[in-house]
Amino acid sequence: MNDDPQTEDLARLAAGGDGRALDALLARIRPHVLQQCARILPCPQDAEEACQDALLQVARKIPSFEGRSRFSTWLHVVAANCARQTYRSLRRRAAERAASLPLAEVADPRRTSVIAGSRLDLLDALERLEAHRPELVTPLVLRDLCQLDYHDIAEQLQIPVGTLKSRIHHARRHVRGSLMAG
Repeated sequence: MNDDPQTEDLARLAAGGDGRALDALLARIRPHVLQQCARILPCPQDAEEACQDALLQVARKIPSFEGRSRFSTWLHVVAANCARQTYRSLRRRAAERAASLPLAEVADPRRTSVIAGSRLDLLDALERLEAHRPELVTPLVLRDLCQLDYHDIAEQLQIPVGTLKSRIHHARRHVRGSLMAG
């Protein structure tokens, strides 16, 4: 989807209030958003929930898209934030449910799937990072999970590339330490 002129045109039209362009845009980006959410969340149903939230956010916030950066970069930020918010919500619901169940009935995804456990450990490490250094989370997510290039991320975040690289370095160091300790 990167550098897709048709998607960028639809985004500009939708940002200007064109409802048909918004409908076409949402249909066009849905597979990409779902794929991105699935990279972050281990369970397909959770990724689907995050995808729906992201599409709703795009529909709500498209008037605020000013075109300073590419739409695809803006979309990565929205989708990654929705996936992380979905994780927080699921974790909170699971904790509430676990409090009311006998310990033996609570399944820990870290014990049922290595991949799911690794992703959940990473999400937990990102949560810990956000508690201490919130400015480091988005650059790391956009670079390492969304696989955007440095220039696009710096443009979206409106910071110099050198600052971005420094933040990513510090974020990786913190997450690595968090994962090794946990």
